[in-house]
Amino acid sequence: MAIRLTRIYTRTGDKGLTALVGGARVPKESGRLEAYGTIDELNSIVGIVRTYLPEYRERFGAEFTWYAEMLRRIQNELFDVGSELATPDDAEYAGMHRMGDGEIKLLEQEMDRMQKELQPLNSFTLPGGGVLNAFLHQARTVCRRAERVGWQLARSERLNDRLLKYVNRLSDHLFVQSRWVARRLDEPEYLWDRGLRIDPRAAHAAQRKSATGGDSPASGKN
Repeated sequence: MAIRLTRIYTRTGDKGLTALVGGARVPKESGRLEAYGTIDELNSIVGIVRTYLPEYRERFGAEFTWYAEMLRRIQNELFDVGSELATPDDAEYAGMHRMGDGEIKLLEQEMDRMQKELQPLNSFTLPGGGVLNAFLHQARTVCRRAERVGWQLARSERLNDRLLKYVNRLSDHLFVQSRWVARRLDEPEYLWDRGLRIDPRAAHAAQRKSATGGDSPASGKN
C-alpha cells in the first residue's frame, strides 16, 4: 500500500473526534484509540533502545547485528499491531496484515535463545542497572498496559486473538531482553531484596509500630 504524507495538520480533530481506518469517526478517548495509542507509546520506547544501541556495539560482540535486527523488526511489528487496532471489522481491506502465529513463535524462539545465556533468578528484578535495561523495563510495563487495554477493548469489540497473544509474548520478551542485555554488557541487575533481608515477623512488627505512631521519622521521635 503506497503511503504519501503531504500535510500533517488537518484541523479535523479539533472537536475531540478522529478517524479510524475506513473513515469512521470516534471520540479520541475511545477504546480503540487508547489501545493503539498505548502501542505507539511502547514503540517509542523501543525506538529509544534502538537509538542508544550503537553506543554498545563493541560490548555486544557478535550478537549486535542479531539484536539490532530484532529490535528493528519488533518496531515494525508494533506499527502493524497499531494499524490493525485502528481498523474496525467493517473496514478490513484486501491484503491487510494481521498478526499471526508466526510472529508469536518467533518471539518465543528468541526468548529461548537469550534465556540460554542467563542464570536462574532467586529474586524479582527491579528496573535499572544500565541504560538499555532501564528502558527495556519501561517498555515491558507499557506493553503490559497495552495488553490490559487490549483485553478491555476485546470485551466489547471483536479483536484478533493472536494480536493479544503477541502483545502478551512481547512483554515477556522485553523482560528477557532486559536480563540478556545486562548479561551481554556485564552490567548489574537490580534485585528486590526486602523479602530476603527482612524477617517477615520483624517487618510486620515495624508496620504495626508505624501505624500506631511509634518511633518513626513521621512521629517526630528518633
